Amino acid sequence: MTLPVALNKLSSYEPEHVENALRQLLEPLGGMKAFVKPGQKVLIKPNLLMGKPPEKAVTTHPEIVRQTILLAQEAGGIIYVGDSPGLGKSEAVARKCGVYDVIKSTGATFAPFEVSRPITIKDNSGTFHHLEVAADVMDADVIINLPKLKTHQMMGLTGAVKNLFGLIVGMRKVRMHLQAGTNKSFFALMLLELAERFEPALTIMDAVLGMEGNGPGSGEPVLLKTVLASKHTLALDAVAIALVGLSTDKVWTQKVAYETGRLGSTLDQVKLLGTPLEELKVSGFRPAKTSDINFGLPAPFKNLLKNSVTSQPSISADCQLCGQCISHCPPSAMKIRRGQVTIDYGLCIRCFCCQELCPHGAIKTEQGLLLRLYEFINQRR
Repeated sequence: MTLPVALNKLSSYEPEHVENALRQLLEPLGGMKAFVKPGQKVLIKPNLLMGKPPEKAVTTHPEIVRQTILLAQEAGGIIYVGDSPGLGKSEAVARKCGVYDVIKSTGATFAPFEVSRPITIKDNSGTFHHLEVAADVMDADVIINLPKLKTHQMMGLTGAVKNLFGLIVGMRKVRMHLQAGTNKSFFALMLLELAERFEPALTIMDAVLGMEGNGPGSGEPVLLKTVLASKHTLALDAVAIALVGLSTDKVWTQKVAYETGRLGSTLDQVKLLGTPLEELKVSGFRPAKTSDINFGLPAPFKNLLKNSVTSQPSISADCQLCGQCISHCPPSAMKIRRGQVTIDYGLCIRCFCCQELCPHGAIKTEQGLLLRLYEFINQRR
């Protein structure tokens, strides 16, 4: 069995170009009417990580949001748009990145994701027994997922699966980071299960202007000129990984999906539609810095050598002492002392939430000594 993923070239965010590209993109999948029926309540979930302008490539571009709204309205849907930002109030973030004006101009409704609704997983399967998601999610008939293709310091890639982490409201996301701790496999598994519990009817990925390097909040914009679509989040991520030439082993959701036998985890399980992938692939895409390596050491030695074999956040001279990193640090490992931010690396779980959410890009990645040596040797081979 193969899972269909459509691709199309899109070189700019000009409204007419975006509309035409999205129509062509969805055509081999049956068009928007294959996913949205008249009268259905449709929740469109873009990436609204923080209030940055579209040219920074931190959030889903407002024109992608606009044209998705219009297509869903054309199919008869009643449209709501929302997300839970990592930093800032939902409406303020939506205004700063241009999405709020789009919502209002199209007659859609803004969903602020302020109220959570508890869910009990009755069969006790997976890592979740209890979960709290935005009430707007529970009230929707259809979810349309609009991720932005970006690198991610902890998971390797922000894609279709990772974007659904925004269904969890505000600081409740912090609990999930604490639950996972430094175990990236466990956190990736939680993300996969969340995407499966709230599977979107459709995902459209904005990979026109993506982000490379120090993503998902402080990397560099990179022109990729592509949009992708599928009803299968994992399969879409498999294609996105191939598009930018990342190794599947470096994208933790994909790595864990493969290890657990999930369909769509590899490209050979995907049926490509639309523009050939080979025509869209880019070279030289810079991944996020490697955040750890596995020496196969026993647990006591791993704990002892953690600072040497893992990357860790570090504070640069650009720090404005705004305190956002401190208030969003899951294990409370950061404090302001003597006029500077300090990090207790014994408490730090290497989730890189601080780096992800710093509004000034003042938190960098510092690699451990043994990790630097390991990468130096690899480069010399």
